[in-house]
Amino acid sequence: MTIKVFVVDDSAVVRQTLMHLLQSDPEIELIGSAPNPLIAAPMIRKSRPDVLLLDIEMPGMDGLTFLRQQMEECPIATVICSTLTEAGSKMALDALAAGAVAVTAKPRLGLKQFLEDSRREILQTLKSAARARPQPRNRTPATAPGAPGAAAALRPPAGLHALSVNKPVVLGSSTGGTQAIEAVLLELPRDAPGIAIVQHMPEKFTAMYAQRLDAVCAMDVREARDGDRLERGVVLIAPGGKHMQLRKAVGQYFAVVADGPTVNRHKPSVDVLFRSAAECAGADALAIILTGMGDDGARGMKQMHDRGARTVAQDEASCVVFGMPKEAIRMGGVDAVMPLGDVARSILEFDRRG
Repeated sequence: MTIKVFVVDDSAVVRQTLMHLLQSDPEIELIGSAPNPLIAAPMIRKSRPDVLLLDIEMPGMDGLTFLRQQMEECPIATVICSTLTEAGSKMALDALAAGAVAVTAKPRLGLKQFLEDSRREILQTLKSAARARPQPRNRTPATAPGAPGAAAALRPPAGLHALSVNKPVVLGSSTGGTQAIEAVLLELPRDAPGIAIVQHMPEKFTAMYAQRLDAVCAMDVREARDGDRLERGVVLIAPGGKHMQLRKAVGQYFAVVADGPTVNRHKPSVDVLFRSAAECAGADALAIILTGMGDDGARGMKQMHDRGARTVAQDEASCVVFGMPKEAIRMGGVDAVMPLGDVARSILEFDRRG
């Protein structure tokens, strides 16, 4: 089975270059292209591609607006390729929040040469995206503090009460994880247990991602710095390009942020975080693995499980990519498998058990 790709880009040079690039790989079939979303929409409905390669800055309708509409009506695994998504840009995070599987930047100058030089990376990104199962995005914007419905995020469900003093939660995710993490954090009260998170993201993206979450969540969300204390009401996001570990001292948990070699091809790595939690927290910790490609985190979760920690994996039906949870389950490191909508409650139940 070949991977059917549709390209939407207003540059004729880009479309022509991508056509030759994609046709060079026998596993990929370019089934169409269009200069803007208005022309592309009926063609996509008819051809039903596996992957959409989408620009953002286009006449008639911008790519983000089109992506949001597509994810509401008929989700397609989408890779954004745009000059507007340079590393760390708000536009790139907007695209991921809208449902894009991956984002790659292209330069304003030397486009043709850049695309040819990036051939291997682009083809691999498209092949990875083809394994994703994007979830429909509803029209309801993320609940912000003070908005209707925000009060529910500030208190636990009936019957659940925060009891433990400092029992850490560690969470890992990759493809589809930016949206999944937001969905979980929006359901947690401001005094929920401290959460340390590794989301596979490039350097510079994580600071802006943490700021975005902090603006809509009841908990205090920030990019982790070396020595930050993981306490109730705090969420620490591992910085892109650095590993994050937990250490315990005087009954408190602290983040250790440092450089190092990639682990499972990633930095930060979920396995690095989980293994450190197994060592310093053992049975006092809760580990959660969400949607993501590959197996990062599976071995670390097994180690946590063997040390007595509570371990949870997102189920296949609610995952964009059921890679990381599937591997964790296969290795025998998962206590419970549940839909994304139940993960926040599992954190509060873990907290209640004390």
